[in-house]
This record gives sequence, structure tokens and C-alpha cells, in this order.
Amino acid sequence: MTQPARRQPFVLSMLLSAMLLSGQALAAVSDQDILQDPKNPEQVVTNGLGVQGQRYSPLDTLNVDNVKDLRPVWAFSFGGEKQRGQQAQPMIKDGVMYMTGSYSRVFAVDARTGRKLWQYDARLPDDIRPCCDVINRGVALYGDLVIFGTLDAKLVALNKDTGKVVWSKKVADHKEGYSISAAPLVINGKLITGVAGGEFGVVGKIEAYDPKNGSLLWSRPTVEGHMGYVYKDGKAVENGISGGEAGKTWPGDLWKTGGAAPWLGGYYDPETNLLLFGTGNPAPWNSHLRPGDNLYSSSRLALNPDDGTIKWHFQSTPHDGWDYDGVNELVSFNYNEGGKEIKAAATADRNGFFYVLDRTNGKFIRGFPFVDKITWASGLDKNGRPIYNEASRPGAPGSEAKGSSVFVAPAFLGAKNWMPMAYNRDTGLFYVPSNEWGMDIWNEGIAYKKGAAFLGAGFTIKPLNEDYIGVLRAIDPKTGKEVWRHKNFAPLWGGVLTTKGNLVFTGTPEGFLQAFNAKTGEKVWEFQTGSGVLGSPITWEMDGEQYVSVLSGWGGAVPLWGGEVAKRVKDFNQGGMLWTFKLPKDLVAKH
Repeated sequence: MTQPARRQPFVLSMLLSAMLLSGQALAAVSDQDILQDPKNPEQVVTNGLGVQGQRYSPLDTLNVDNVKDLRPVWAFSFGGEKQRGQQAQPMIKDGVMYMTGSYSRVFAVDARTGRKLWQYDARLPDDIRPCCDVINRGVALYGDLVIFGTLDAKLVALNKDTGKVVWSKKVADHKEGYSISAAPLVINGKLITGVAGGEFGVVGKIEAYDPKNGSLLWSRPTVEGHMGYVYKDGKAVENGISGGEAGKTWPGDLWKTGGAAPWLGGYYDPETNLLLFGTGNPAPWNSHLRPGDNLYSSSRLALNPDDGTIKWHFQSTPHDGWDYDGVNELVSFNYNEGGKEIKAAATADRNGFFYVLDRTNGKFIRGFPFVDKITWASGLDKNGRPIYNEASRPGAPGSEAKGSSVFVAPAFLGAKNWMPMAYNRDTGLFYVPSNEWGMDIWNEGIAYKKGAAFLGAGFTIKPLNEDYIGVLRAIDPKTGKEVWRHKNFAPLWGGVLTTKGNLVFTGTPEGFLQAFNAKTGEKVWEFQTGSGVLGSPITWEMDGEQYVSVLSGWGGAVPLWGGEVAKRVKDFNQGGMLWTFKLPKDLVAKH
């Protein structure tokens, strides 16, 4: 008779704990949560560890002195036969982690144990047209929703506690070549997304939706000549033609199939109230078919988040003839020069140049090469426009089936591709995952056909060095100086994280998650995950301990498009794992 009496307090305690945990699980993600994300060490609710995309954590419990004690605590398998590339950054809120996997899947797991809470698999049609593997780069969290884009160009909102579909919205027609692979962005109650599909002659666009129900709020095409719209009571209201009119920088009707897809998504700068997006290649690749600058392809755009109006643009590769794009992330940061605070933004372009812009107006501040070999241009002029080496532009096909081939560096996969760099506020350095490679490229005749590849070019990628392709670089944006580098045999294809603990984390196709001293570049820790690390690492605090998580799973563009480079990675195994590490309390160095 006495045993139940003794158990009652324990049962009540467990019930109370369950109620508290349930309350936590129901906590919504607010606009303020999103804007304050970098200041809350117990959550990661933005892609980029903050809307500016710096990928910097103020946590320093884990540091260069004790990172040797960082150890795995659980691993979660995505399971099934759907492996391929895993490029997402996880999100975490109230002890639950959310992430996407290949083939447009979403997972929610208990961050303390790795136990799966729910899984959602999008029903993809057989005729999806992804350019560069069946990857997905993550979710957006807002209210009680988990929102992501699919390979058939839809936005899907799931209940974050059950994984059930709340709403689904078709953004574009996948049969025309559209898809979505980037993580959406929620800013001031608006869900912002770009689209992919530049290789299929689509018209790029950036759009805002109501995250609560999926209704379209505004649409801004990223090719000059197309009308933008705002939507009021469900009706489209004209909001100005992108670039003012058609045909100014495009010949004939090519602006109607101009590409310029903002496939990597974007960030937001609260200080200027601007969305900062990059745009992809012009279509077709054969530049002789489209003389002119071809706006707004291969550019960075600043947009008003309220209506999508383009406030300024900077084009890194006008008349792009090498598929260099301009889609790489534009990261906001401030620095002091001559006693004045400069509101800057930096980007490491696929074309091999690192640019620092004034983010209030898009004006060029400085630019410099960040890789060892650039042959397509000899430098940048005072406005940041490239000084072309015309001998490095592939020739126009005449009566021949293809034009003259040229060898050019970097290769079209870029001195840096999609994989996000990180900015450390303490060191003032950017940590840039880069690659040293070149390509043979030639042009071919091409005609647009809806839903078909629209390239008009051929290529073969080649390594520039026998012993390495990938280089993790620490770059000073104020001087252009490379402070340190770390070489890697295979190409780097994963994101970077940096912390106040003087650490830089990134992964390799060989399967290692690695940590470096942010000031010196010394490798201070690594762990073999079993497959290539393409994801972007995160760190957060839970129960007084610091954690690190990253996705592992080889795939992406390199094995599909890599030419001779693909030989270096042909034996790498695919995967689909989420690894989580922590520094246990009893091993934290006492100071």
C-alpha cells in the first residue's frame, strides 16, 4: 500500500515535465525570433545563423583549447535508397531539429537523442528537371510551420509538430525546367523564395508569399523586360518592368528565355531593409547568340522586401560566356575605415573575384582574385567591371558544328560555388571554401525548346594541380590578403561555420568534418562521418552544453559535371546521415 504513495511525486513530476516539454514544442517562431537569431544561442531558426548570412556563432564554450574533446553523441540516418547529395543546414527550435534531405524530404528529430519525430516525403513527378542533383538546402521556420521548396517547384508548409501538410503552392511549372532547391527566407511576415532552372531557358524570379496560407504577395522577374507585380485581394497589379523596358541589354527575343535564376536564395539586411539575392547564368551559355550585358543575369540584386522593387544591382560578369553566374551569397558586414563605419557586403564569385560592395547603394568598393589562376579576365576596372581577355571567350560556331575551344580558369563550377562562406566578427576574416580548376569550353548552335536543356556549349573540367583542388581560405576583405589556406585533394563542396571560440568548421568529400584555428589555420579536430560532407554545420547550446551538427552525404554537381575531376571522387560513397556532437560539461576547460 505504501509503494504507490512513494511513486506519486515521481509520476506527478514526470507528468509536469511532459507538459512543460509539450509547451516548449508548441512555441511559435516569430519575426523577432528570426531577426534576433544570432543573439539566441539555444536556437538556429535562420539559414545562415542570422538573416545577414554571416554563419557566425557567439558561443565560445567550445574553443581551440578544448575542441579535441568534441565527440559524437548521436547520428540519425535518412534511410531508404534515396541517398545522393545532402546539402541542407539544419534548424533547431526548442530541442527539435528540422532539416531537408535529398528528393525533397523533411525530417524532424529530437535534438537530445536523435529520435525521429516525423518525416515528410514529397510526391515528385517522374519528369523533374533538376540541373545538379536531387539536393535540397533547407527549411524556413515560421509560426508553427516548417516551409520548404521542392524539386517540382512547389512551396510546402508543414505543421512543425506533426509534419502534416498545412498548405502547398505551385510556384512555377517544372515541365518548363523550373525547380526549387534553396531554403526559403521569412522576413517581416513574408516568405521569400527564388527559383532554379537557368539551364532550361526559364525566366528567373524572386517572389514573396504569405507564410500562413501561401497566397502570392509580389513577384519580381530577374530578367530585364519582364513586368513585376504586387497582389492585392488576389489580383495582380503592375509594379514596373524589370530594367524599365525590354531589349536594352538583350538582342531580339532572347530576354523571353533569359535564365538569370536566383537559385541559391538570399539574405536580408535589417540595417538597410534590403533583400540581397544573386542571379544565375544567362541562357543560353553560347554568348555569341546574345551580345550585350544581359541584365540581370550574373548579378547581385537588392530588393525592397515590401514589394520586390529592385533598388540597386551589381553585375559581376556582364555578357557571361562561361556559366559563372552571380548567384553566390552576398554577406552583410560592417567595418571601420578612416574612423568611418562602412556598411558593406561581400561575395566570392564563381568567376574568381572577391567583391566588397557598399550595401546601401551597390557601389563597388574593392575587388581582388581569391584563387590562384584566373584567365578569362586580367582584372577589374574602377567600377568592378571585368577587363576581359577576349582570347579566353569560346568561339562562335559558324558553319562548323562547334566553335573553337579554349582552356579557361576557373571552371564553370566556379572558384566558389553554392557552398556558403562565413564571416568572423572577431578576426574580421571571411572563410571561403574554394576550388582550383579549369575547363575546356566550346560553343555550339542551339534553339530554345520548352523544358529542354538550353546551353549551346560543351565543356570538360580539369584540375589545375596534382595534389589538391579544394582550398579553404581565410581572406581579409579590407586588404584582399589571404591570411591562411588549407588544401584538400578533392573539391570542397560544403558550407562553413565560424565561432567566437576561434574555430572554423567545414567538411570534405572524403567524409571529414574538420575544425581549424580561425586565426592561424591550424587543423585542430576532425571526425570521419562515413560519406562526403556537403552540408552547412551549425552550433547551438542546450542544457548548458555546446553542440555541433552537420549533414553527411556525397553527391551534388561535382560527380555529375566534373569531367576529369570526377575521377578523383568516383569511389566516394553516397550517404544520408545527420551527425551531432557535443562538448560534455565535465570536459569543459576550467578557467
